[in-house]
Formats: sequence, structure tokens, C-alpha cells
Amino acid sequence: MTTNPSLSIIALMTLLMCLTPTLIKSQEGIDVLLPITLNLTVLTDPFSISAASRDFGNITDVNPGAVLCPSTPAEVARLLRFANGDFSYDSESTTSSPGFKVAARGQGHSLRGQASAPGGVVVNMTCLAKTATPAAVVVSADGTYADVAAGAMWVEVLEAALARGVSPVTFTDYLYLSVGGTLSNAGIGGQVFRHGPQISNVHELDVITGKGDMVTCSPKLNPELFYGVLGGLGQFGIITRARIALDHAPTRVKWLRILYSDFSAFTRDQERLISMANDLRVDFLEGQLMMSNGIVDTSFFPLSDQTRVASLVNEHRIIYVLEVAKYYDTTTLPIIDQVIDTLTRTLGFTSEFMFMQDVPYFDFLNRVRNEEDKLRSIGLWEVPHPWLNMFVPKSRVLDFHEGVIKGLLLNQTATSGVTLFYPTNRNKWNNLMSAMIPNEDVFYVVGFLQSAGGSHNFEELESLNDRIINFCNNSGIKIKEYLMHYTKKEDWIKHFGPKWSDFSRRKMMFDPEKLLSPGQDIFN
Repeated sequence: MTTNPSLSIIALMTLLMCLTPTLIKSQEGIDVLLPITLNLTVLTDPFSISAASRDFGNITDVNPGAVLCPSTPAEVARLLRFANGDFSYDSESTTSSPGFKVAARGQGHSLRGQASAPGGVVVNMTCLAKTATPAAVVVSADGTYADVAAGAMWVEVLEAALARGVSPVTFTDYLYLSVGGTLSNAGIGGQVFRHGPQISNVHELDVITGKGDMVTCSPKLNPELFYGVLGGLGQFGIITRARIALDHAPTRVKWLRILYSDFSAFTRDQERLISMANDLRVDFLEGQLMMSNGIVDTSFFPLSDQTRVASLVNEHRIIYVLEVAKYYDTTTLPIIDQVIDTLTRTLGFTSEFMFMQDVPYFDFLNRVRNEEDKLRSIGLWEVPHPWLNMFVPKSRVLDFHEGVIKGLLLNQTATSGVTLFYPTNRNKWNNLMSAMIPNEDVFYVVGFLQSAGGSHNFEELESLNDRIINFCNNSGIKIKEYLMHYTKKEDWIKHFGPKWSDFSRRKMMFDPEKLLSPGQDIFN
């Protein structure tokens, strides 16, 4: 039997770290010594610190004092109890609270350092997923739910579920995000109009509060914590396990992109489709904008049609793409033709501009991975992403389109990235949860997913975002930002509106020292 010398060295270094007190600096710059008796794997090497200092947004660079790589949730609880002033682990400490901040980090797909902990400790949740027993994803015997380690990615949940013939019912467009990360925000995508966001499809959670308490919660068990944590931006606790609802998994997908030159027809058809409640309704619905001042991606369309699609965009300057999908398998195959026929006969799209692919279910859900590979190959993935995401009330969507899409976006010298534009139903959201949405039965998900790469200047894109927000404010369009990052308390109070008092009260209940998720800049 031979041993790998490098692995032996790594094991030795890890052991030494566990046997050596770790020095970190709190937010206030006060040195804090984590005692050996905490029995934590804490990393302070330059690589670990650097990896935890940046995120997908590539806009901020915030160094933590240390990175915790826990093998059990109990380690996270011990860290938080110590941060709160529990010195039973350290006989030499004083009685005051160390006060260092703590943030959970999954795949690091936040945009502006929301998962950072300046001078504090970042908890690498992927470590918990790797050591979860019996596995990071455990599907129940009856296939109705999965218990998932919060650091696991949604693609891992999907793969484990499909092996049992079941699937989660709602997804983000990109699957390589952590379960805990999306549940701390909302988790939205093309299924949200039917099944709601991911936070509406959770039965139970294991959470470690800001006080270091390990709590199981659900709508009936500790509901205050359960509803607070879902969409709570990491303010009340760190999710370690989520029980996710599952349903029968289809095997294939009819995937359509339908082009419109008229915005009113585009929104009218979208709103009608999300209101349907019979078997002929679609399972997925989103919308995108194709603009002549941006990169017109025609790769979805047949090669023989790509030139005329590009010509249509140049002719009208802007084309609205309705993207829908119908899932099926051998049992539901007979109704597929009826669905396609209904779409063809009743939708008001531009004649002869409906295109369809037939793809495996997994490939459809994982479709953005191909886009990632393309962007990585040309150096446009690891660049600044000053994304702006928002929910726009239906009653003002025409004003928003006129002022923002036509008035601002279309008049830019050039645009980059994707602009998403699609409606969803308020009744699929649970208002008890922390996530905020407009107070209308139907509202639109709008995402300006621009990237500052190549000729696209970061400052110009930031300026565009500011002008979009200013237009909405000055026009009285009551948007709600999503994945937002405010730096003023009054902006957070405005965002949460009537929920602010409950949000603040829950903070005092579950994280009175205000240690969790300082990168959100809510209670700092």
C-alpha cells in the first residue's frame, strides 16, 4: 500500500490548525483568538481568504478574517455561541462578547458581497454538504420530498431525485447554486407562475440561529423562524438542512421560443398563459428581449432561420421572445400535440416565427450551463456583473416598458447580456415569508443581466442601473428589487415596508448581537 505525500501534508496541516488557536479580527478590528477547545477547522491561508473575498458579481473584494470548513452543523453552532460570548470553551477569556461577524457562503453567486464577513468568519457551506450523512441529498421512501444539505447545489438535488423518478417542481435558471443560498433569497425561474418560488416548496428546515441554537422549524414547528429564514437574506440563522417538495419527473420537454414585434401582444399572451389551470397549460414560461444594439444570440433557432431572425431584430430594433415549455413522458404524450396546436392558433406572435426543440428534461433544466461554457471560453464569465433584478407591478408594466426598455435600454450605445421579462402570480407566494413582492395579483420579473466585459464599461452599466431605478422612483412605479444591496437603513425600511417591524423583531429574537450576514448591510 502506498500513500500520497501531498495528502499526508494536507492532513498534517489540518491537524495543526485544529491544535492551534486561530487569530481573527472582528468588524471593529479587535483581535479575537478562537480557542483550540472549539475544535473547529478554521482556515486563514491566503488562498482560502482570497476565495471567500469575492463572488460572482466580481464587484466587491472583502476579506474575512478566517474561513470555517465545518464537518458538522454543531461546529457552526459552537462558533456562533462563542461569537455571542459563550466562553465555556476558553477559560482565559473575559466576559464580553468577541463580536466578530459570521456569514454563510455556498457557491458564492451573490452580486455585491452579500455573503461576505469583513474581518469575521465565512462559513463554507460546501464543506457540510461533502460530509453530510448518509448523503447530501436523501430522497424519501415515497419520493415526496428530499432532505438536502444546504450547501448542496440544485443540480445535485435534481440528479438524486431523477434517479428515483421524481423532481423538485421549481428551479432557478442556473442549477449550480446552493440550496441554502436560493432559499435565503427566494429562488425564482420559469416555473414560479405555477408552483411559486423555491421558498414556497419547503416543508421543513434545520437552522442554526445567530445565538448558536440548533432548531428544526416548519409551518407548525417554530414557524416564526421558519417563515423568517425563507427569503430572510441570512439575517436570522444559517440553514443547514432543507426538506424540499418533490413530484413525478417527466422525461422530455417541448421547448419553444416564439417571437413578437408588439409588446402588448407579448404581455397579453404571457398573462393569459400563466392564468390557465388545465392540462393544456405550459409548465415553464419566461420572456427575453432581443435588441439590435446588443448581441443577438440566434443559436437556439435552426441554422436556416438564423439570418431571418437577425433581420427581424434589426428591422424592429427590439423583438420580444416568449419562451415556454411543456413537459411530457409516455403517459402525457397524447396531449402534447393539443398544446402546440393551441399555442399556434391562439397566440398573437409574428407569423412564422415559432421555433421548437425536443430535449431531455435534465438538459432543458441545465440549459444555462451551456451558456456558461460559451462565456467562459471567450473570457466573459469571470467579469463584473452589475446585474439589476426587480419585480414590476402589472399595472405599470406599459409605463416601465416605454420609459426603461425603449427610453433607456434601447437607446444605449450597446447592451450586453440577457434581459429577462416575464409575469408571475402573487398567489403562489406566501406573504408570511420575508421575501418582498409588489402588492398586485400579477407582477413581472425583470432582470437586466449585463456583464462588464469587452467594450462594455462597468461604470456605464452602473449608471444605466441608477437611471432605471430613478425613472421608477420618479414615475411612482412601485418596484421591488430582488438580490438587492442597499447601504442605507431607510432603503431597507422602504423595501420591507409593512414587514419591517416583524423583520427587525425577528432579528432581535434570533440574532440579537447582529452577527449574521453583515454583507447585506441591513443592521450594520
